[in-house]
Amino acid sequence: MTAVRVTLPPGATSDDPQLGDDAVRHLQALLRIDTTNPPGNETEAAEYVAALLSDAGLSPTLLGPTPSRQSVVTRLAGTGERPPLLLHGHLDVVTADAAAWKHPPFGGEIHDGYLWGRGAIDMKHMVVMSALVMARLRREGRRLARDLIFAAVADEEAGCDHGSKFLVDQHPDLVRAEYALGENGGFTIHLGGRAIYPVQIAEKGVVWMKLKARGTPGHGSLPRDDNATVRLAEAVARLGRTRLPQHLTASTARYLEALAATQGFPKSLLLGQLKRPSLSGWVLKMIPDRGIAMALAAGLSNTAVPTVLRAGDKTNVIPGEAEAEVDGRSLPGQSAADLVAEVRAVVGPDIEIQVIRDLPPVETEGPSPLWDAIVATLGARHPGAIAIPILMPGYTDAKHWSRLGARCYGFCPNRFPPDAPRFADMFHGHDERIHVEGLRWGVNVLHDLVLRFAA
Repeated sequence: MTAVRVTLPPGATSDDPQLGDDAVRHLQALLRIDTTNPPGNETEAAEYVAALLSDAGLSPTLLGPTPSRQSVVTRLAGTGERPPLLLHGHLDVVTADAAAWKHPPFGGEIHDGYLWGRGAIDMKHMVVMSALVMARLRREGRRLARDLIFAAVADEEAGCDHGSKFLVDQHPDLVRAEYALGENGGFTIHLGGRAIYPVQIAEKGVVWMKLKARGTPGHGSLPRDDNATVRLAEAVARLGRTRLPQHLTASTARYLEALAATQGFPKSLLLGQLKRPSLSGWVLKMIPDRGIAMALAAGLSNTAVPTVLRAGDKTNVIPGEAEAEVDGRSLPGQSAADLVAEVRAVVGPDIEIQVIRDLPPVETEGPSPLWDAIVATLGARHPGAIAIPILMPGYTDAKHWSRLGARCYGFCPNRFPPDAPRFADMFHGHDERIHVEGLRWGVNVLHDLVLRFAA
């Protein structure tokens, strides 16, 4: 799978202003429902989405392990000539510090051409767009070769236990599909004068770890050589400064080749050199946009980022042990044991390492009819743009849909203007927002894509 120049296919595409207006209205309403995880409390949002689907004549079902952590699932039956397509999104959002936002994170307000709110792009917009596409196709009475399944789930931000994992474990037949379409991708990147749309075909695994250092406890007035806090701090500092060994996966190689093909010399040459471990560190330092450099680096290596520290509870007592939690992410083809071995080589033999969560990588290999449909639909909506397959460093609900055999793609179409804030900065950041006209464009693109693929 390489970069594909999308061209305008024969046949008209839909352009429904009402569909766009509905997307804005329903996303505003959903953003005003606080589903911060923890605790989640996604049921109110699930009920809102279920009402939207019911109004169109669909029969949504609410499911979850507790009354407050419900997901919503529905199905639009096709002829069964081909296996189902699953459209999915998550209802929960990460925390938002309202004092640091320009506009209220749960206000759903429109300012400067953007709809502001926590979850605007991660990822209540895909929930709304997918629900509206299901509702529109139900009202249109389209003949579909595939069943369409829709799932708006709880708990993606905290590991999926109450959402997609629960559904896959407890109700697999409700969500089993040949293909799954959700986050993350489909947003416009303007690079070197080109409009690029990343499409997620792979995501890294999750290997959360606990590091522990032990020492002799004692009085804080008497320094000790085996101070557990100091030993842990030194190990964490080494880990934070070290780039782990490079592993070039097939998906990252395709991404680099595709990206290089969109750029002129010398950028194309530099991007090609990222495949070489002896040069990649130097090339990454040469990239002026540090956000792009960090994303490229994450696609070339396993990562292990210290995030939580715990040691002692009294100023005048040297604790006997100190702990750190580390967010590890493993590349396709790498296991938790592989990442632990790389961390061990950095922190040394005296630091205990315990894996506290292990979710394997996901990778959709090779070309497919859904990839071709994405390219063709994008071409009809943004002629001259480039679709590029990407590996994402984060995790999504694809972790669990893939356990049922689904081939997972991340494509939540949203068109952003060249002067838009950097898309990646708004994920889990302050002032999350989505371009209103881009949202209207995106819901029509998704409608076209689903029709093209399933009709």
